[in-house]
Amino acid sequence: MGMIVFLALLAALAFFLVGAYNRLVAQRNEFKNAFAQIDVQLKRRYDLIPNLVETAKKYIAHERETLEAVIQARNSAVTAQTAASADPANAGAMRQLSAAEGGLSGALGRLFAVAEAYPDLKANQTMMQLTEELTSTENRIAFARQAFNDSVMTYNNAVQQFPSNFIAGMFSFQAAELLKATESDEERKAVKVQF
Repeated sequence: MGMIVFLALLAALAFFLVGAYNRLVAQRNEFKNAFAQIDVQLKRRYDLIPNLVETAKKYIAHERETLEAVIQARNSAVTAQTAASADPANAGAMRQLSAAEGGLSGALGRLFAVAEAYPDLKANQTMMQLTEELTSTENRIAFARQAFNDSVMTYNNAVQQFPSNFIAGMFSFQAAELLKATESDEERKAVKVQF
């Protein structure tokens, strides 16, 4: 009778271990899939930027520094995105992607600020269409980032909570990095409106 109880407890423990391991794998795959959704939108964004720069170049050719900054920031972001796509569980790659995206957002912001001074550029149909597509893509990225971060939080909770943290430790499941917003501290401040 004692042997049956022992075997039953051993079987229950084995089922628990297998179940916990499988849940961790499923949650890791879920956040990797969520990153793949971000990846699709980032590629779309990166593909739009050269067209935007080419359109702007015709009107603001003497703003070469701004245009070059956008292209350089785009290239840095593409490189960081490639590294993050290869392993969304790599915390360093995710931090580099967040930083590169912040740089790209800043460069695009400067481009749009410069474009404001050129009414012909603002009225250009191609520029308006590209700006609208970029805005739409930015919204999609924001939603995909939120889904990714939700998946990462669920995974990280499983990795860190008792008793699944023992299984996570045994099989080297590491906490994943959230994809932070790309705004700088200055951009996060509330806009001050004065009349």
